[in-house]
Amino acid sequence: MPLVLPLLLAVALFCLGVYGVLARRNAITVLMSFELMLNAVNLNLVAFDAWRLDGLATGQTLAIFVITIAAAEIGLGLAIVLLLFRGHGHVDADAARDLEEVEQ
Repeated sequence: MPLVLPLLLAVALFCLGVYGVLARRNAITVLMSFELMLNAVNLNLVAFDAWRLDGLATGQTLAIFVITIAAAEIGLGLAIVLLLFRGHGHVDADAARDLEEVEQ
């Protein structure tokens, strides 16, 4: 398989992720778009590792580390989104910029 096909797919995934991060206001959609960008990076790592054929599997190893970091990031991000929803009743990323407590 030529190297250009997985790279074009990775570019398309990364562009969709950037669009989702920049254009969307929902925090969960922003987190999913960020995960899409990380998956594009993983695709690049594995594609270049398969293209080099050195037998060390460094790209696959780095992809496993990226997946591990992404799992920790999504867990923390969803916890923050859940606290935001409980406290304010919405998950709008623009409205979340002002997170001071209001005394009742």
